[in-house]
Amino acid sequence: MSGYIGVDLGGKSIKYAVIDEHGNLSNRNELSATGDKEEVLVNLQNALFDLDQEAGEFEGVAVSVSGIVQDNGLLTTAGIVKPLYDVNLKDILEEKTELPVYIENNANAVAIAEKWLGVARDYHDYVGLLLDVGAGGAIIINDKIYHGAHSRAGEFGWMLTDEDDIDTEMGSLNYRGAPVLGLLRRYNQYTDYGATSPEMVINRANGGEPLASAVLKSYCHSLAKEIINLNMAFDPEAVVLSGNIVKNEKFMEKLEQEVTRIQKSRNSIASMSVPNIVAAKLDSGDAKMIGAVYQLIQEIKS
Repeated sequence: MSGYIGVDLGGKSIKYAVIDEHGNLSNRNELSATGDKEEVLVNLQNALFDLDQEAGEFEGVAVSVSGIVQDNGLLTTAGIVKPLYDVNLKDILEEKTELPVYIENNANAVAIAEKWLGVARDYHDYVGLLLDVGAGGAIIINDKIYHGAHSRAGEFGWMLTDEDDIDTEMGSLNYRGAPVLGLLRRYNQYTDYGATSPEMVINRANGGEPLASAVLKSYCHSLAKEIINLNMAFDPEAVVLSGNIVKNEKFMEKLEQEVTRIQKSRNSIASMSVPNIVAAKLDSGDAKMIGAVYQLIQEIKS
């Protein structure tokens, strides 16, 4: 079987699959990503070995991981994959596999996957927001990922959206506009009947629970402000939102309404156009692998 190995390297698991030149996935599997550096790397190598035994020869390996990824494959940070901070994953995997390897930030991978196979096919300049545990971001300019001078472009999660005199991190988008660190955490601070997922908070809000409604309103306000800020900074054709939370139509309606409300309430920006706010088509877990493979294919072609 000809194709590529796509890997989504997360904090708890390593998801991997065979991906062909059209973005189709097969031979999906999953291994643990817990443990120290050596354990994570051994499990990652085992994943690649498993696919090699199952499906034969491959043209390359593409890995999606959270954090800041340098052009040479060095993980300056690796987000929630703490053991791989300051590890050159590209060098390690190329030595083990003798194949071309491409490492990409997961939010970048999700955004460019939507360009290849999803809702962003007709957009050339857009911004991506991956709403998960934290809030990841991506900037697409002329159909390509903009990585920035230090490979940190799109780290919107650490942009400050609200004042917090005690802890500035608590005022960042990660803690205000991310589903887990933002919505779920804030809701569970104020109730003895905690929710186990952001979707549960939204469902309770839709059911009329006052606390859930108030927290969701505040959450949408923080996220809407960030979307408006991104619009002012980049003037994108669209803001593409990814993650499980965007599958909820009620949530998307509330968010779009809040963006419109904020903009109309400020004379200086009331007449400015608002980019299309669209929910991703692809499952974000698949998109992480698909987007990384897309980047690998482009690098091999160039």
